[in-house]
Amino acid sequence: MINDYDFMLTQDQLDLRNLVQDFAQNVVKPVCRVAERDAIVPEEQVKQAMDMGLHLMTLPEEYGGLGLDHLTNAIIREELSKGDAGFASRVTGFGFAPVQIAGNEWQKQWVADLFLNGGIMAFGLTESTAGSNAAAMTTTARRDGDDYIINGGKTFITNGDCADVITIFAVTDKDKGSKGITAFLLPKDTPGFTVGEHEDKMGIRCVHTNSLFFDDMRLSAKYRLGEEGEGFKIAMKILDDSRPCTAASAVGIAQAALDEALAYSKVREVFGKPICENQAIAFMLADMEIQIQAARRLVWGNCLAADAGVINKRLVAIAKCFASDTAMKVTTDAVQIFGGNGYSKEYPVEKLMRDAKIYQIFEGTNQIQRTIISRDLLR
Repeated sequence: MINDYDFMLTQDQLDLRNLVQDFAQNVVKPVCRVAERDAIVPEEQVKQAMDMGLHLMTLPEEYGGLGLDHLTNAIIREELSKGDAGFASRVTGFGFAPVQIAGNEWQKQWVADLFLNGGIMAFGLTESTAGSNAAAMTTTARRDGDDYIINGGKTFITNGDCADVITIFAVTDKDKGSKGITAFLLPKDTPGFTVGEHEDKMGIRCVHTNSLFFDDMRLSAKYRLGEEGEGFKIAMKILDDSRPCTAASAVGIAQAALDEALAYSKVREVFGKPICENQAIAFMLADMEIQIQAARRLVWGNCLAADAGVINKRLVAIAKCFASDTAMKVTTDAVQIFGGNGYSKEYPVEKLMRDAKIYQIFEGTNQIQRTIISRDLLR
């Protein structure tokens, strides 16, 4: 579908969007439609995406990357997610943001070299008893000379089994609460680090989600990200940076559902006419379009603000919350428009509905987003 706001984009952005759109619809979508049934990551297509440089979107040009701004990144994430949201997460990982925000020059160059050789980064914050309350984490890091000894684990880590480096967080001083958490960069081949089997998830099945385990894992202090005690602050900054593009993926899922529902409503006939000619269905389609356009504008607005150096936690939370709620509502309505066929795996919208749900949960549940919004309003 032609975007009525194309006039806001540069020709380079339009060309890049069209390139990714073609790849997502003609290569990614048909492959992932089959691969997701068995939670298979289509690595051949992942390599194609990386050959296109899509994992280098957030890597600055001075380190050999594309150095794309937040808006262009969001446009690409939406298009990839229209093809398959899990695939989009597999290719892009968590981007370069963690080291861009808190890394020193050696760390930036080290991670950049990994990216340039086809690597990606994962984000390891969540624990089994520390999800929304990240400050309740129990993973510990004890200083031992020039190293840290880390014990504990993480859960629900996207790309945990394939990331070359993972940003992890551990308690270095339990008496200081959230100010006693420290961030680290974890190379995948570190002794004492193991990865569990991937979760058999409801949606985004073309990317794996794993538990991570640290057993007396010795990590050089050169991999510490920032200073001791800065980990929680770093994690929140990383999430503020990532949430608009996460919201863009949710918009992509919603747009894919509307496209499917619109096409189906024109050919499915009931009482001798296409169902789109029934006002009940036409108004559902209109509401889906209204919600998607509003969500996209929120995402783009936050991206433009970030590109201008302005991060507003309340507006970031609004965009993530609204876009993911929209994805869930729109995909549910798409299933309804398809009727019984929508409930069948033979048709595409049940998958989109399954994919949408996680966007209300990860990177801060929508209840947490509403907490952020209300606290800022009432401050």
